[in-house]
Amino acid sequence: MEITEVRIQKVDSGSGLKAYVSITFDNSFVIHNIRIMDGKNGLYVSMPSKKLANGEFKNIAHPITAEFREKMTKAVLEVYKKTPVMPG
Repeated sequence: MEITEVRIQKVDSGSGLKAYVSITFDNSFVIHNIRIMDGKNGLYVSMPSKKLANGEFKNIAHPITAEFREKMTKAVLEVYKKTPVMPG
């Protein structure tokens, strides 16, 4: 599975949220609402999730293997670093 497009929308949230991401795979499948977060160890990619009744969060979509997670994270952060902040 190849990552064929990464779209970044940087945000000025005043919190750890830095951007929303959409990733397209094989020009055929897209995942929206991926987030780039700034944590205590730097930037990381947070997959889309929903809040359960017990207050926990469960990922809706996520990589199965560590290798693919690393490939996806690298692709997302490379595009993020090249994306200018849009005036707003």
